[in-house]
Amino acid sequence: MKNPTAPPSSFIRASGFVADEVSGTRVRGHADFGPEHHTDQGVVHGGVYATIVEIAGGAGANAAVADRGQFAVGVHNATDFLRASTGGRAVVEAEALHQGRTQQLWQVVITDETSGKVLARGQLRGQNLDLPAG
Repeated sequence: MKNPTAPPSSFIRASGFVADEVSGTRVRGHADFGPEHHTDQGVVHGGVYATIVEIAGGAGANAAVADRGQFAVGVHNATDFLRASTGGRAVVEAEALHQGRTQQLWQVVITDETSGKVLARGQLRGQNLDLPAG
């Protein structure tokens, strides 16, 4: 199991997402999008938004169960792509909608920092699992 204080993986860094605040009920961060996040048509790829929904929701879900000796894995990610963007900074806000004994549901909203318009929103359902022994 990876150390929770270790630097983010290269995959997470490539998404552009940076967590500014992480708790068991809320995650707030930002992402700086550039050409490396674009489709062939020159807009931010929807997969980047879905990835950020998974990362932000997962970070909060993991924080929520860490003191119980558990971790959370995403079992369903539904992301809606609402507005095309060519890049810039986006604000990412995730909040817990439901936190049960075995599952959690998180909502993540990704908003263009300059215009204030929502670029994408998603829900991540996570399964709470016991950390492996050892």
